[in-house]
Amino acid sequence: MCQVEEEYHDQLECAAVPSVSKKCVKCKEATAAVVIKAGDAYCRECFKEYFIHKFRAVLGKNRIIFPAEKVLLAVSGGPSSCSMLRQVQEGLSQNAHNKLRFLPGIVYIDEGGAIGQSVEERQRTVAELHAVFKATGFPFHIVPLEQVLDLPTSVLATGPSASERPASAYKAAVDHFIQSSSSSCLTPPEQKEPSLPDVQEPHTQLLQQLMVSAKTLTAKEDLLNTLRQHLLVHTARTEGYSKLMLGDNCTRLAVKLLTNVSLGRGAQLAQDTGFSDSRYGDIILVRPMRDYSAKEIGLYNHLFNVPSVFNPSLETKTSEKASIQRLTEGFVTRLQADFPSTVSIIYRTSEKLQTACKSSSTGDHGDRCLLCMCALDTAVDQASAFNMTLISEQLSQIKSSGNTNTELPRPNPGSCCSSGGKEDCGRAASGGGCCSSAKVTETPNLKSLLCYSCKLTVKDMSSPDHLPLYILSEAQRRQRRSHMREEISEFLLDDGDDGD
Repeated sequence: MCQVEEEYHDQLECAAVPSVSKKCVKCKEATAAVVIKAGDAYCRECFKEYFIHKFRAVLGKNRIIFPAEKVLLAVSGGPSSCSMLRQVQEGLSQNAHNKLRFLPGIVYIDEGGAIGQSVEERQRTVAELHAVFKATGFPFHIVPLEQVLDLPTSVLATGPSASERPASAYKAAVDHFIQSSSSSCLTPPEQKEPSLPDVQEPHTQLLQQLMVSAKTLTAKEDLLNTLRQHLLVHTARTEGYSKLMLGDNCTRLAVKLLTNVSLGRGAQLAQDTGFSDSRYGDIILVRPMRDYSAKEIGLYNHLFNVPSVFNPSLETKTSEKASIQRLTEGFVTRLQADFPSTVSIIYRTSEKLQTACKSSSTGDHGDRCLLCMCALDTAVDQASAFNMTLISEQLSQIKSSGNTNTELPRPNPGSCCSSGGKEDCGRAASGGGCCSSAKVTETPNLKSLLCYSCKLTVKDMSSPDHLPLYILSEAQRRQRRSHMREEISEFLLDDGDDGD
């Protein structure tokens, strides 16, 4: 037992605390300025070299971006995306080692209307980012989220992807680029200064109604992420970019991986967290910041004065249990504080995942989710938890509805609703229904067109009618195509037929 007279000074040992008075682990000469993790203390110059090398190494290792290719940088104003923008600036400078060879552009999505910001607050944020973008010399586009309401249905179509090029094609493209650019340097094309976006009040109100229709914060964040991605892809296509560079860092992707598992997006993990994402075909999403932790990015931005602009989000000033995304973020953050290898372990797990998205033709997208454009994960066996959930849901709806029958009015036999009853299309008398029955303006049934996770998001909405028109139109088009295929199924040849 402990005694009052006993002395414990010789037995107690203080834990080793990282100190910036140590020497740099790389150059062994300068005094360390930052400590990334235990045993990794870097001086200022070595840390900068380490940070820049990691960015260019991940691009060089994957060899997805070819020389002279147009790449659109999605910059939100946060620390990670602004650090990515600085790395591209450094890589395109004249005295850069392992110089980058693509043509960058910048896009910023103004989401102030979705979170209820005033016009003055949105203009102030846009003005700050406008100054940051203008200083880079890159062409930039400032797009309000309200434009997602006017998108065409083509944004939900998979564009023709470039054919797979052999590994030797990249080296040949680099050699050709060096020879052709020996007389002229690679500089972004001159662009007239874009004007600040003019947002109409009715569009803002429709966007706010869409966000309010989602009952939970989890559904709101998932819906906002989907709409943002659609608008980014559409902007890249209309402006002629083939790659879309995102600023997701290692910490954010670790949180996203666990969040997606909780939301039922296990089949889409490889695409949502991988380095490249080719779900849209002609536009490839790239995440070059996925090897950086949030701590590394914060240290780099602080030491080298990387400007960033704070943008409030849907989860700003919310409690930790307000949404699944917020709860997962708090869990990973606390675990990382006690066990510094937490984020790294989750991140390394995501690297081992393989995509489950099957390649499909550009003409038929029935095997892809209407919202996230990933492969549908609902085609499972009858004896599965997913089908049991559907059966339980159907039984509960039958029990709650009781004996109430709500049927749509049907046209009279022998008449055609397309002609007001004056003419007959010929199908009504045969019992096949009116030829214009598919033209009735009603909300399409989205259940068969969505993956499991997106189905839960739409289920949390008060009404699918609030979804943008391009989503509802594409849903009707897919349903009409599926109905047409069922009608002519007996005349179609199977894939295994030889045609004799």
